Amino acid sequence: MFARQLWFSILQPLNLSSLVPTRRTNCFSDWWRKSWRKVSKHHRNGFNSLVILGAWILWKHRNFCMFDGSVPSIQTALQAFKDESHLWLVGGAKGLAGLGLGKGT
Repeated sequence: MFARQLWFSILQPLNLSSLVPTRRTNCFSDWWRKSWRKVSKHHRNGFNSLVILGAWILWKHRNFCMFDGSVPSIQTALQAFKDESHLWLVGGAKGLAGLGLGKGT
C-alpha cells in the first residue's frame, strides 16, 4: 500500500497516473515492463530513470524505517524523491526533464 501511494504521488503530477501499480500487481519488473510499453517512445528513457529513482527512494526509506526506527511517511519519502530528482536533473538527466519532472516543484 505504501509503495502504491508513493508511486501515485510521483506519477500523477506527470499525467502518468494510469501507470500506478494496482493491488493486483505482484511483480515489480512485470509492472515496469508493461508500463514502459505504454509510455511514448521518446519518453521511455525518462520513464526508466523515474522508476529507478522511485525504487531507490523506496529502498532507502524502507531501510531508514527498519534500521533507524523511522516511521513510514509518504510525505518524507516524496520529499526525498523531489530532492534526489532535483540533483539528477542538475546532473543532466534529460529524460526526467522530458517527462516534466521538476516543473513546479
